[in-house]
Amino acid sequence: MTCFMMNLSRKHIWENKEEIGMDQVVITIARQYGSGGRTVGKMLAERLGISFYDKQIIQMASDESGIDVKLFGKVEEGDKVKGSLFGNKESIYKGNLHQPGSKEFISDENLFNYQAKILKELAEQESYVVIGRCADFILRDNPNVVSVFIHAPFDYCVDRGLEKQSMTRAQMEKYIQKTDKQKGDYYM
Repeated sequence: MTCFMMNLSRKHIWENKEEIGMDQVVITIARQYGSGGRTVGKMLAERLGISFYDKQIIQMASDESGIDVKLFGKVEEGDKVKGSLFGNKESIYKGNLHQPGSKEFISDENLFNYQAKILKELAEQESYVVIGRCADFILRDNPNVVSVFIHAPFDYCVDRGLEKQSMTRAQMEKYIQKTDKQKGDYYM
């Protein structure tokens, strides 16, 4: 079972955002694999009448940069993710990107920073719900952000995963552990 809770002061801000002078509110949702976070995010965005973003951020970053979307996918799958992305504050997007021709153009950091650029630009333009993408970390200094982590009992996550993918239970358990570890390592 998935649970969603919002702090009352944040709820008050949401309900009175026009009076307070807030134009955009962003809700970031981090989650365990199989916990239902994506479903909760879609439902929340629909109920609030705001945009919902997930993998679309990758496509938008690819379109913006001209870098093949498949490279963004590889980083997302953990093929090239460096555990130090968050350890070095200089690597987090602050307005500078490596340009085509640079040896760092398709580095993990630059791929991450293009996604961060998209998330920050969207936060200035509209209210939205975003799933993953380290949005909670990227937008941590934005006062108009509500960050939520959705989790569920391991067996529930395994059962939900088995509904979507053809694996044995043991394979799904290993897959979930690997996927959740990759997500955690991305923040280390």
